[in-house]
Amino acid sequence: MDGLQEILFTLRQNKLRTALTAFGVFWGIFMLILLLGAGRGMEKAFAADRYNDLPDSLFFFPGTTSVPFKGLPVSRQIIFTEADVAAIRQQVSGIRDISSEISMRSVSSANTVTYGTKSGGFDVLGVADEFFRIKEKIEFNQGRRLHPLDTDENRKVVVIGTGVSERLFSSHAQAIGKEVSINGISFKVIGLFYDKGNQGRMSNRLYLPMSAFKKSFGGGQQVSVISLRASAGVDAIKLEEKVLELLRLRHRVDPTDVNAMFVANKARDAGQVKDTFTSLNLFIWMVGVGTLLAGIVGVSNIMIITVKERTREIGIRKALGAHPNAIVLGLLSESVLVTSIAGYAGLALGAIILEVVSALLTKMHIELPYFQQPEIDFTIVISSLLLLIVAGVLAGLVPALRAARIMPIEAMRAE
Repeated sequence: MDGLQEILFTLRQNKLRTALTAFGVFWGIFMLILLLGAGRGMEKAFAADRYNDLPDSLFFFPGTTSVPFKGLPVSRQIIFTEADVAAIRQQVSGIRDISSEISMRSVSSANTVTYGTKSGGFDVLGVADEFFRIKEKIEFNQGRRLHPLDTDENRKVVVIGTGVSERLFSSHAQAIGKEVSINGISFKVIGLFYDKGNQGRMSNRLYLPMSAFKKSFGGGQQVSVISLRASAGVDAIKLEEKVLELLRLRHRVDPTDVNAMFVANKARDAGQVKDTFTSLNLFIWMVGVGTLLAGIVGVSNIMIITVKERTREIGIRKALGAHPNAIVLGLLSESVLVTSIAGYAGLALGAIILEVVSALLTKMHIELPYFQQPEIDFTIVISSLLLLIVAGVLAGLVPALRAARIMPIEAMRAE
């Protein structure tokens, strides 16, 4: 208590100087917390907006050959078929779900969806029932997903996105159970979904069971996309290589031909996003720590001035038997106290502002394209507190060691 009273007395003697010094530390940690929280909000928004697919999902698209292979010319159009899907299912291990997908655009130039007097041109696709297990993150607000019985019994049913519902029906509740006409053929709406990612692109689509699509619009064995999901613990990058090797073999494609087939591997995309925001967070830490260091330098300068002002006092103490360690500990305590109180205030205010912004965005249902609810995790809080303690020690260490080396006789001569 005596030591604390002494420190507080010293700080009260220089209120303005102490306040300005403490503000430098406060502002540094405050900006660090805000920047890290904002960076986390950007990362969440980016992931939710662009990568609604599961990180273990892969999508294979056919292209056009650009390299001749075994006498075959270039510019061959690769066409995936149901046989390719069956071959992948049988010959490649480590696949949890696999689905074919065919677009109306590949079988018909017309693409009109109507209900009553309302109509629109939407993407219409046929998929296997496993498709929505691969697209697991898609939210079904009403109704249900496609079921294997829909395919087995050739049911003429369809699930639609909220964008389609808004165009054709006066409310989402009216969509379920109604029949819409797709190029003159009626299908019963059994499900309504919303796609958060890709700016809601999938919400403007209609999905039919593959059997109903082929029976109604044709297409034979052709498929537009092959989608699959890796089993738990399977490396999606290695799985991609296995599937590509099989498809190239089946379609007689040169292994170096990068234009014959394209892959959207969400594991690779997720890794790239993680690397990007890891770099961003590193930059934020550099900026925040740099700002904090400016405040720490201010604390160190003030401590140097304090030592100079108290030279005679320190000399008298040492003459009376004060150990150098006691001198060092007293000055370090003063430095750590100023740094910790100012830094904790900045930390608390930054966390409060992040929580308020997050609560307001949630309560007002505001969805910004590149920013979601900011947050700060416990690890960062602990790291920041440890940084403050270390900073306080470093700020007072040099002046304290200088004070410990003061000789009593020299101190008594100081002006």
